[in-house]
Amino acid sequence: MTGIGLDRLDAAVEVVALDGLDIGARVREPHRHDYHELVWVRDGEGEHRLDGEPVPVRPLTLTVIGRGQVHVFASGRGLRGGVVRFGDEVLYGGAERRAAPGWLLAGRGGRTVTVPAGEADALDRVIGALAAEAALPPDARAAEVSHHLIAVLLLWTERWYDASRSEAREPGDADVQLQRRFARLLERDFARHHDAGHYADALAVPPAALARALSEVTGRTTKEL
Repeated sequence: MTGIGLDRLDAAVEVVALDGLDIGARVREPHRHDYHELVWVRDGEGEHRLDGEPVPVRPLTLTVIGRGQVHVFASGRGLRGGVVRFGDEVLYGGAERRAAPGWLLAGRGGRTVTVPAGEADALDRVIGALAAEAALPPDARAAEVSHHLIAVLLLWTERWYDASRSEAREPGDADVQLQRRFARLLERDFARHHDAGHYADALAVPPAALARALSEVTGRTTKEL
């Protein structure tokens, strides 16, 4: 993936409405995100390419794309919903920084979560509120409001993700819990510790077990993360 351009935001938060969008051919080249992105598809179908891998686009899904991933909308038909883009300062800033589940944004290939049909209107409203906030001139409370709204989106996504795993009774749930604990520890310690052994010791698990769990959940090794 050499020669891929880095895509940056002009503002801390950007919201783009999808109103019947059709993508017959790539409207742009694959690009590496310098931000996080949530792609909400209420209606329509198509395909993402995330780190070169195909990810289907289906109705009532929300795809979570972490900072650093290479993404392009390869195709799309009748896409309705919205795209929310935001930087680390929105995710981790503010008084309620621990409320946003940052673990959702760590991983290769993104995550696509099914949104319950009964929650679609509420999701539209929160994204609409975030779009209205992003359109206002910034004031002293703008960053906090944006942080809270994005935290709501991520916490809902985490709830829907957990519900789908619980219903499927997947045996890898323990790996997800370990990865979440690792992500919280990494956010706290990454400036001082870059060795995998520190995190395995702090989590009281063998380094090989931590590496296996992280690989299962995120597709990346402990050192890569």
